[in-house]
Amino acid sequence: MDPRSRWSPWCLLAPSPGSCLFLLFCLHLGASCPPACQCPDHAGAVAVHCSARGLQEIPRDIPTEAVLLKLDANKISRIPNGAFQHLQQLRELDLSHNAIETIGPTAFSGLAGGLRLLDLSHNGIRRIPKDALGKLSAKIRLSHNPLHCECALQEALWELKLDPDSVDEIACHTSAQEEFVGRPLIQVLDSGVSFCSTHHKTTDVAMLVTMFGWFAMVITYIVYYVRHNQEDARRHLEYLKSLPSAPVSKDPVGSAP
Repeated sequence: MDPRSRWSPWCLLAPSPGSCLFLLFCLHLGASCPPACQCPDHAGAVAVHCSARGLQEIPRDIPTEAVLLKLDANKISRIPNGAFQHLQQLRELDLSHNAIETIGPTAFSGLAGGLRLLDLSHNGIRRIPKDALGKLSAKIRLSHNPLHCECALQEALWELKLDPDSVDEIACHTSAQEEFVGRPLIQVLDSGVSFCSTHHKTTDVAMLVTMFGWFAMVITYIVYYVRHNQEDARRHLEYLKSLPSAPVSKDPVGSAP
């Protein structure tokens, strides 16, 4: 039997008269596996195999009872918000060997409690989406991604439960400090390097430059204001000097006739 067609035992026991509802129910179960995928059922545990199918997006009709979902070796470039929110029983999710660059902040909503392993290795991820991965209790594989080593990456990794078998393969593809490019990230951090301290120093320098700029503007305004007032005062004094003086009377005031 094709593993994509998962028939319920009820369908086999359904009586023929008046069994239209049973037939519709069985057809619904049989169509619950995504096209081109295989959904073998082992003792009620459904595994969905969609490896190397040329998929460009996450299938929408994945069975809700799936415990294993393999989407590796496809052409998926983004994981939208809520892509797996209906898969409450999912335990393992394999998204390795794709072209993933963008992950929505709620892409893995609904998986926080049950997911045990999330494989995101061999993709195009440059920055770790802390909002998407921070709430997961699963082991996460992030090796062989073009990660940019910076403070945000370091802070995100503090909140993740990285898979110990692949953590040594996480490397700095790019970095604000050229000497760390190509080096294993864990090795860099274990040596005492902190990308956040560099970030804070850069921020402090930027704040000092900004404050100096504002101070220079204030001083310039004050100098301009003083010089402008001095010029106005000088012109006013010259104007007063240019006025003709009033003639002085020779007769004494209040003299008798």
